[in-house]
Amino acid sequence: MEIDQKDKKIISVLKQNSREPIREISKKTRIRPSTVHQRIQKLIENGVIEKFTVKLNNRAIGENFIVLMLVKGGTTDYVDSKILNNKHVKEVFGITGEYDLLIKLKFENVEDFNEYVISFRKLNKEIQSTMTMVVTANLKEDI
Repeated sequence: MEIDQKDKKIISVLKQNSREPIREISKKTRIRPSTVHQRIQKLIENGVIEKFTVKLNNRAIGENFIVLMLVKGGTTDYVDSKILNNKHVKEVFGITGEYDLLIKLKFENVEDFNEYVISFRKLNKEIQSTMTMVVTANLKEDI
């Protein structure tokens, strides 16, 4: 599906507030409401919009301790549901270079993080090494 300027305008408004009413999107983009509705449905059907979500305040929900973890594995497949479905794991990226994965994790505090790391290494014996970096300032975080 090719995304044109009208789609880009609609997406831009939805990125700011995914709950924006069709009429407001119409006013902001100067596109007829019926056209806005049809285009949003088409973007959903074609997988351009995967889901509508919410951006939470990390501090308010007890996830203000953010860690980036680089992971180097062995020759076996070690990325499974116990990694991907853990409540602390927010994003996982396959990367190139010395490490195989970059994992973004969020915790309430350093103690929770420490428990996770110890458990992570015990449960994933095929992982050769990890390097963790604690986020000291959250300058920008998009969803």
